[in-house]
Amino acid sequence: MSGLSSNWARLQSNITPKSTRKTKKTVIKRKAPYTPKETEKVASIITSSNSPASEIQLSTIASALWTNEHEISEKDIENVSSTKAPIQTSSKKQLPGKYLAIDCEFVGVGPEGEESALARVSIVNFYGYTVYDKFVKPREKVTDWRTWVSGVTPKHMKDAATFKQAQEETSKLLDGKILVGHAVHHDLDALFLSHPKYMIRDTTSFKPFRAIANGKTPSLKKLTKHFLKIDIQDGSHSSVEDARATMLLFRLHRKDFEKTLKLKR
Repeated sequence: MSGLSSNWARLQSNITPKSTRKTKKTVIKRKAPYTPKETEKVASIITSSNSPASEIQLSTIASALWTNEHEISEKDIENVSSTKAPIQTSSKKQLPGKYLAIDCEFVGVGPEGEESALARVSIVNFYGYTVYDKFVKPREKVTDWRTWVSGVTPKHMKDAATFKQAQEETSKLLDGKILVGHAVHHDLDALFLSHPKYMIRDTTSFKPFRAIANGKTPSLKKLTKHFLKIDIQDGSHSSVEDARATMLLFRLHRKDFEKTLKLKR
């Protein structure tokens, strides 16, 4: 932590006592890439953790990401149903890799819970494997848990990470990676982090995606239904599943994403 001391001092002066979206974001110095421990993997590609290794039930989104090595087509997604497949614990697919997708959940703080505070950070890799997933203790009193949409409850705070811990670990993990997200600036702002613009792939700014919303910002639910023919967010949200859906949308159009980016340079 010695290398971060001056940055943390500046960070504390900026965010104390709040850690809501309205606070100015801060860039912190990054150390070596973060490698999650087994105990820190709150969730993995497995959707049913009690299943034997030979009979793991995967969601359609998770299966499409996990079973396809490179490019993914609409046909690949159509051919995927809930699939039982073994997960190899030594697989390279469990490493962070070059591409990471992030999604966060928020709870309400302040009068009537109108302001948003970070409560969970989930990051999946190119294959949908969860490389980071932690609940985060808000720095303010929670006035609205928003459980119906966030899925976060008071019990999740028992072993939750501190904001500083989540911020530092996320920063290290994202260092040098291409970051995929849906309105990813919200997630970065919540963590008071920044990321090089040329290393961000945001599904809200991709023109073919915006076209289905008449040029406006489309919801992740709408994009997933339109392009993947899959329903998500029917109940409370899962930041892991939302991150996977975002990664699958990106992988479906990866060549066009990269082509568009090159034209802007």
